[in-house]
Amino acid sequence: MAKQIKVPGTGKPFKNNAAYCVGTGRMGLALQKEYIDHMEMVQDAIHFRYIRGHGLFCDDVGICRETEMDGKKYPFYNFTYLDRIMDAYLACGIRPFLELGFMPERLKTGEQTVFYWKGNVTPPVSYEKWADLIKNTLTHLVERYGIEEVITWPIEVWNEPNIPFWAGTMEEYFKLYDYSAKAVKAVDVRIQVGGPAICGVETEKWLRGFFEHCIKNNSPLDFITRHCYTANTPTTRGHYTYHTMRDPAIMIDELKETRKYMSDYPEIADMPLHITEFNSSYSPTCPIHDTDFNAAFIARILSEAGDYADSYSYWTFSDVFEESDVPKSIFHGGFGLVALGSIKKPTFYTFEFFSKAGRELLYRDDNLIVTKDAGKYVIIGWNAHDMRDHQPTPDDCYTLSLPALGQQAIAVKKDVGGAHANPVQTWSDLGKPRNLNKEQLKILQASAEPCQTDTKLFERDGMYEIELTIPCNHLCMVEILPVNDQTDTYLGFDPDEFYGLV
Repeated sequence: MAKQIKVPGTGKPFKNNAAYCVGTGRMGLALQKEYIDHMEMVQDAIHFRYIRGHGLFCDDVGICRETEMDGKKYPFYNFTYLDRIMDAYLACGIRPFLELGFMPERLKTGEQTVFYWKGNVTPPVSYEKWADLIKNTLTHLVERYGIEEVITWPIEVWNEPNIPFWAGTMEEYFKLYDYSAKAVKAVDVRIQVGGPAICGVETEKWLRGFFEHCIKNNSPLDFITRHCYTANTPTTRGHYTYHTMRDPAIMIDELKETRKYMSDYPEIADMPLHITEFNSSYSPTCPIHDTDFNAAFIARILSEAGDYADSYSYWTFSDVFEESDVPKSIFHGGFGLVALGSIKKPTFYTFEFFSKAGRELLYRDDNLIVTKDAGKYVIIGWNAHDMRDHQPTPDDCYTLSLPALGQQAIAVKKDVGGAHANPVQTWSDLGKPRNLNKEQLKILQASAEPCQTDTKLFERDGMYEIELTIPCNHLCMVEILPVNDQTDTYLGFDPDEFYGLV
């Protein structure tokens, strides 16, 4: 039975930060053509403001170098690749949310690394040299792009120091943070810096410890960062990592919890909270990322996360990504919104739809939002269910009554899921090819487009009425726009002569 919803004419601001920031793999991947192709595709549709990733100081970017002369070694900072990366970002209309990490070869104190590309996670041999690396890098960026541009780039110190992305102790991370934050402010006090970028382990201990350290030591701190994933303990079999998922509302609860910890410290309470990574699974080989389930699952998070976080950066925009080796096939469970071959995944549309949402929130439940902006309505609906139980949930059915925008309107619906915008299913139908020929690529790219339909609406007693059905693991967007009907201006127009046009 359809849920009857009478949508009010006014609501409250929709705190929608879905397009504030998106994640990438290591920054050096921006030197690959397909990476830039994917970024251009994403930016054309979604228009993210910032991009955040690893590896600024890793040796594939090549900043931290030494030159030897007359038997002596001199530090040398090489910005050749960094300039290419930053130029590419800015050309795509996206700014860096800089993460300071990992440790370059010449500053490392040990051999502990992460990922296929061996990012070194040990403390620096000299914190002063680490600070000099930060200051010289930021000074170069200021000289190249101007201080008024660079002060808009937030800077985060390290990545997930509470798990094996940091070989030191919590106290050593605090020391790294102090040196890093002071180095940032030495370039310009207006540059925003924050941390601790933790993920999932001893959250309260780390957050409170970090807050208390910064307050006690008067350490520069402009915003708080953490990460959120909603997967349960994984099982790895062969090429894949399998998870069950917690309810997506668990992430909302984690944001509320973080805000509660922040509120206990007056100096911290009102700071911005940036979720600099989030997704369903934290593994780049988890098939969930490729599915229509993921699109609907992430929609639930986007519908409410902005009430508590100033940004939530989806990890990641592209499957050009190498944490667990070079991708083994077109669809391999990668994090990206875009698969290899520039094939849009279902979750691509989750972010595209939310980027079009109105600024006024008129109605929200666990499966639907109704927003309004600039004289039109944008409705986004989702219905997520883990189909490994082979028991699909019933359709979500709504009858929506909305205040009319005029005598006539058009409701344009885009549908994702099932047979539409679900290319991993088409890939399966093709026999799961690891690499695509040209014909297969065209088929998959075409299969990645949503199904678009439209309906004419007429005002009745000051209202429009629309029926909306959302099947299991589907995502949809309905845009309702007023229509200025000009039929009467066509002399001799006869709808019967247009073969049934109404």
